[in-house]
Amino acid sequence: MPVKIPDDLPAAEILESENIFVMSETRAANQDIRPMKVLILNLMPNKIETETQLLRLLGNTPLQVDVDLLRIHDKESKHTSTDHMNDFYRDFETVRQKNYDGLIITGAPLGQIEFEDVSYWDHICEIIDWSQQHVTSVLFLCWAAHAALFHLYGLNRKLLNKKRTGVFLHRRTSQHFPLLRGFDDEFFAPHSRFAEMNINELKCHPDLKVLTESEEAGAYMILSRNNRNLFVMGHPEYQKSTLKDEYCRDLAEGMDPEVPQNYFTQDNPDLIPIARWHGHGSLLVSNWLNYYVYQLTPYNLDDMTGITPWENDN
Repeated sequence: MPVKIPDDLPAAEILESENIFVMSETRAANQDIRPMKVLILNLMPNKIETETQLLRLLGNTPLQVDVDLLRIHDKESKHTSTDHMNDFYRDFETVRQKNYDGLIITGAPLGQIEFEDVSYWDHICEIIDWSQQHVTSVLFLCWAAHAALFHLYGLNRKLLNKKRTGVFLHRRTSQHFPLLRGFDDEFFAPHSRFAEMNINELKCHPDLKVLTESEEAGAYMILSRNNRNLFVMGHPEYQKSTLKDEYCRDLAEGMDPEVPQNYFTQDNPDLIPIARWHGHGSLLVSNWLNYYVYQLTPYNLDDMTGITPWENDN
């Protein structure tokens, strides 16, 4: 089923060229369907690239999705035009009184800054708190996952000496959760971050469940007991070239970056990268949207109350 986006959003042309089903607002207005309402809080510098990555995953699900784009502030973006931000992004005040089926909060290039020193920390906490009453399920990605675990559960991350970047092998640590339906016993996922959560603290917390992990990259998917929050430590949305683009950017800025692990052919940055996470990345978002949003959300969003906690797995 399609993802509904504004008529002139730049991602539309890219996704249509990839045979991803997207629908314009004009066409969607003529359909009598209750679509899933998903809000995306985009904290990444290149808004259009991140929009396209996330819409690609949402457009590969069997559900019709209406997407609203949210910005954290109205300051000028260095990498995205003011016209684009004004045309397609909403301020929080315009959605504060609304309910949504799903919310996705992206990562952010803030991995080496203490949370309280982030200029919009109070605002991000406000949105996280709001989401616990106004959204059926929230998908936190990378930095946003670390930030939400700190704000909601008081669990802090550990800063790393070097950036954790590459494509890492993961395994399931739980079996009987709908989020993992269709997952192989082992699968790959990309990471790009300067911090890591203590996996033992996550496993010991009574309100959290570690579903998948990596020997090299630590915890990957963590679910809250009330099914409302899914924390994903990596970037299932990344396209094939994203880690290469980040590596080349860091090189150009004189940062002497590590070569992303298990990514380039023969681990040689002069050779082409290998994408081996797209299938499980699509499955992750599809399962989240189906089992933790569509299956749990009320038909009338004004009736939103609580959702069902997980069942104990065997």
